[in-house]
Amino acid sequence: MDKLFVIKIGGNIIDDEAGLTSFLKDFSSIKEKKILVHGGGKLATRLASQMGIEQQLIDGRRITDAETLKIVTMVYAGYINKNIVAQLQCLGCNAIGLTGADGNTITAHKRIKGEIDYGFAGDIDTVDISFISSLLKGSDLVFAPITHDKKGQLLNTNADTIAQELATAMSGHYEVVLIYGFEKAGVLMDAENDETVIPEIDPGYYIELKSARVISAGMIPKLDNAFSAINKGVKKVVIGKAGNLPLLIDGKSGTAITNSEQL
Repeated sequence: MDKLFVIKIGGNIIDDEAGLTSFLKDFSSIKEKKILVHGGGKLATRLASQMGIEQQLIDGRRITDAETLKIVTMVYAGYINKNIVAQLQCLGCNAIGLTGADGNTITAHKRIKGEIDYGFAGDIDTVDISFISSLLKGSDLVFAPITHDKKGQLLNTNADTIAQELATAMSGHYEVVLIYGFEKAGVLMDAENDETVIPEIDPGYYIELKSARVISAGMIPKLDNAFSAINKGVKKVVIGKAGNLPLLIDGKSGTAITNSEQL
């Protein structure tokens, strides 16, 4: 079975021009098939602030009103996605930039949870495995976190979730490694100290860490997605610093996510 890397990066590395360039060099050097999923929340938040559009987050997830949807679509699917694709082409890495709406790749529905209105935020329904596999035959893929509901409505979808859903969907056809790259060295016991990386987390330890409030609200969705992926057939999940990509791939850095059966 061929190996497939699904790698997600967030706003910090995207905002760092030198850091992004270095990361993309490492990404382009991966010989196996690969998919890059990017966020870009900090740039979107900055633009929203400049335009006087108030932003709200609940448990690390953005509330997406109509004006915010326009901003994140322009930023994620436009500038960030195409800038990454252009840089990869410069590195000799033939890449295609996509959203979930392109090729009907990822469909979603508007999130409804209790009394919380998340606006135009989407939860994923389907991933078109055959279409993605056909594209991977000749190109690497770069996904922006925008999906659609098949009724003409774009939806802002958590990039960590998109990475997890892509990894899970493809795990029946590939040996999938899912890497969440962000600004920290891994999941930390002390959020201010990169030397306190937790090397491995299983479900029981995760519950302990949440109960002790070691893990922040922003990290919880990432870990929830990581556990969902590892429990649905993804071979390996690692969380760590995007700038350490080769070390994350080699298992020499970051936090490994395991399920009980792997212990």
